[in-house]
Amino acid sequence: MLPGLGEPDRRQFPNGAELVSLPLADAPLVCLDFWCRAGSAWEHPGESGLAHFLEHMVFKGSENLAAGEFDRRVEALGGNTNAATGFDDVHYHVLIPPQAAPEALDLLLDLVLHPRLEPEAFAMERQVVLEELAQSEDQPEEVALQRLLAQACPGHPYGQPILGQRQALLSHEPEAMAAFHSRLYGGGRCVLAISGAVEDGDLARRIASGPLASLAPAPATTPAAHLQLFQGDERLVLPRLEAARLLMAWWQPAADDLEGVMGADLATTVLAEGRRSRLVERLREQLRIVESIDLDLHAMECGSLALLEAVCEPEELPEVRQAISQVWTELMAEEIGEAEWQRAQRLVANAYRFGLESAGSVAGLIGNSSLWGRRQSLQQPLELLQRWSPKRLREQALMRLDPDQAYILEAVPA
Repeated sequence: MLPGLGEPDRRQFPNGAELVSLPLADAPLVCLDFWCRAGSAWEHPGESGLAHFLEHMVFKGSENLAAGEFDRRVEALGGNTNAATGFDDVHYHVLIPPQAAPEALDLLLDLVLHPRLEPEAFAMERQVVLEELAQSEDQPEEVALQRLLAQACPGHPYGQPILGQRQALLSHEPEAMAAFHSRLYGGGRCVLAISGAVEDGDLARRIASGPLASLAPAPATTPAAHLQLFQGDERLVLPRLEAARLLMAWWQPAADDLEGVMGADLATTVLAEGRRSRLVERLREQLRIVESIDLDLHAMECGSLALLEAVCEPEELPEVRQAISQVWTELMAEEIGEAEWQRAQRLVANAYRFGLESAGSVAGLIGNSSLWGRRQSLQQPLELLQRWSPKRLREQALMRLDPDQAYILEAVPA
């Protein structure tokens, strides 16, 4: 259960934009979190990297804010800011003392909804983004992961780098970015989430009469296709890679299938969460053939991904692959014991609960869920978790993690 935590208050404006808020009695701060369905998956041909580039340019000023003024004023109010661009969406958030929240709200909405996109700043920030891309391309682990995604998800936005392609970034102009912003940052595609020390309705009244509620509706757009993951097996030789890496990718249910996602979370937990999980115990603790092994679930809108990474010596790769297949085969052939099952359920449930302990994490959860039309109770993920049994987990969620159904990449040092 989630004691002491109520349900979010939701309000949708006539233009389709939404406000979602949830007070936290003991929180010392307020989190203002602006979400928009404007991640890299919404880029048209020729727009590679625009979503992330725009995130950078937003902080270069608005019609009323000079470059850097937003950060300076928020810091002077005792707050801090951050932003992130993903495949599906982008969000900008501010953590601020309660008494400064109204001013920070005005600053945030002005910055995000009316970016200046001044040509000189655009040219300078392009170099920053290109340097970020160069740093990513210089990290062999990142190169291996991007190769895995590109090969496993060919033709899908999830297989393309969020940072963009170099040639496309070099050709972008402010006018194209302004068109991208106008197309995607509109009513019906935006949610403002507020959590923390929200004491009264002043912020809600301010928002109802402000720029979010009066934002022009966004034009209709076509979402990316459902993700189809391809099987494959390849070896990639990389300079400066210090140890070999075995990377494996599997398709998992999309984020809107919350029950399926909870099952996938349970399955990855049984296999590789903590020292007592199947893969960690066998490969690292018993056989000692890996330095580390992780299996993470990435819930996304077009289809989720389970990504495994095992770090080992190059000569150990065949044994590592064989051991992973053996562990999976054993798991599919035998009952999961009560202690192991309770451990997995406890870990998944606690991870969810721990994500509801701070204003920032709560605002992120309710903002993202509302953005994608998932307005379920905060208690529902825990209820859906209880619908899974060891038998059902083997027949459905674990079955999707068959090593023979994965895309596999062996990355080895040059």
